[in-house]
Amino acid sequence: MKIWGRINSTNVRKVLWCAEELNLTYETIPAGGEFGIVNEPAYLAKNPNGRIPCLEDNGLILWESNVIVRYLAKKYGQEPFAPADIQAWYAAEKWMDWTSFSFAMPFRNLFWNLVRHTPEQRNEDEIALGITHCTPLMAMANAELEKAPYLSGDHLGIGDIPLGCIAYSWFSFPIERPSMPALEDWYERLKSRPAYQKGVMSPLT
Repeated sequence: MKIWGRINSTNVRKVLWCAEELNLTYETIPAGGEFGIVNEPAYLAKNPNGRIPCLEDNGLILWESNVIVRYLAKKYGQEPFAPADIQAWYAAEKWMDWTSFSFAMPFRNLFWNLVRHTPEQRNEDEIALGITHCTPLMAMANAELEKAPYLSGDHLGIGDIPLGCIAYSWFSFPIERPSMPALEDWYERLKSRPAYQKGVMSPLT
């Protein structure tokens, strides 16, 4: 198994965390950003989007981070991480796409301004707008986590992975955040997991 990507990518972190939770053996190949590779013909033959992550597993090539997480969970996962019950599976899966589509732009504005831009390059209006958009989304997750310890239900599962990767940045950003006890408790549970520590908690760059 090979995983292409750079570990400071939120989308790559999803795949690495999932692979660690499942105790998979894999090779990581740095790609994207300063590592290049993604525009080379050999890589584009695998992933014509020229994006990361990309997975190769026994001849199967997959791209799109959420798809890769679902594949790994379906192929290698067991209960309760990968529930056999279809209702439990899709109840968790909805949080994956909700996170990816709802958070994409406001989170990107926050991340680039607070992490990748120098203080002189930062756009304070974009930062404020990002916080304004992300805060009610986090509040939605907090409301769900008041009902169960994980977005996937009683146990960690695929539904927690996309937001869990964003949460690492959210709670690391030097911003004021309203108190959301259930979300904060969930994040503390994630941080205690060795797979999360290895797959997600690399330096923000």
